[in-house]
Amino acid sequence: MKYFKPFQVLQGHSDNVIIARFSPDGNQIVSSSYDWTIRIWDIALEKEVQVFRGHSCQVNDVQFSPNGNMIVSCSMDTTMRLWNIKLGLEIKKFEGHTSEVTRAEFSPDGKLIASGSLDNIIRIWNVILGKEINRLIGHSGVIRDIQFSSCGRKIVSSSSDKTICIWDALSGDRLEKLKFHYYDVTSIQFSPDSRFILSCSYDKTIHIWDSKTKKTKTITGHSNSVLGVKFIPMCTTVVSCSVDMTVRLWDIILGVEIQQLQKHPRKVTAVDVAPDGNTILSCSRDKIWLWKAL
Repeated sequence: MKYFKPFQVLQGHSDNVIIARFSPDGNQIVSSSYDWTIRIWDIALEKEVQVFRGHSCQVNDVQFSPNGNMIVSCSMDTTMRLWNIKLGLEIKKFEGHTSEVTRAEFSPDGKLIASGSLDNIIRIWNVILGKEINRLIGHSGVIRDIQFSSCGRKIVSSSSDKTICIWDALSGDRLEKLKFHYYDVTSIQFSPDSRFILSCSYDKTIHIWDSKTKKTKTITGHSNSVLGVKFIPMCTTVVSCSVDMTVRLWDIILGVEIQQLQKHPRKVTAVDVAPDGNTILSCSRDKIWLWKAL
C-alpha cells in the first residue's frame, strides 16, 4: 500500500488541461489542452521542453508511443495526428472520423492506433501506412475511452451509452458487452494481466470487473462524477479523479478509500501513474499536479 504527497506543479498551458500522460520511461509528461496545444514536460527540470501546434481546436487526447519517440494526438477538429518528438514536427495526419475525435491509443507494439469519436465508431489505423484498416461498430453513443490489452490482442472501450465493450483487436469482433454503470463510462483500463477491467462513470462509482468470474466489485465515495481511474503497478491500489475536486486512492481488495489528495482548485479532469508506480499526475484547470510516493 502506497501513500503520496505533492511535490511539483507544472504550469504553461493558457487554458484548461484536458489530459496528461507519462512517457514510457516515466521521465517526461505529455499534455493537451483547450488552448489547442500539446506540451512535453521534463519532470527533473520541472519545466516545459516542447510545444506542438497544428490542431485547429481543443486537443482531447495525447499519448507517447511505446518507444517514446512519437506522440499521437486527437482533436475536436476531427483529425488525429502523429508527431516526431526529436524533430518537433507533425509527420502524419489521420482523417476519417466524421466528428470530434475523443481518444487515441497506441497498441503495445506501436504498430496500430485505435481512435474513438463522437461518431460512435472506433477506428483502427496502421501507423506506418497512415491508413484505416478496421472499424469496431457496436456502441450507440460517444466513445469515451479505449485501451489495448498488454498483449495487444484485445481492445476495451467505454461509451456514453453506459456500456463497456471488449473486442478482438485483429478481427474486430465484439467479445463482451458489459453494462453495470448508470451513466457515461468515462474511463477504462485493463489490469496488467488483462484479467480485470477497471472503469468509472458519471454515476460517481468505480467498478472492477473480473473476466474469469464475471463478477463486479463496486467502489463508492466520490461525491460527483468520476472522470479518470488507473491501476497503480505492483500493489492493490487504484487512483481516481473527480468533478468533486479530489484525487482518491482505494484499496481494491477491501474496497475502501485509503487516501484523499486535495489542493485542486476545480474538477480534476485526468490522472495517470508513472510506470514504476511511484508518481501520480493529476490535471486541474491549467496546471498539472505531481504526487510522489512516501
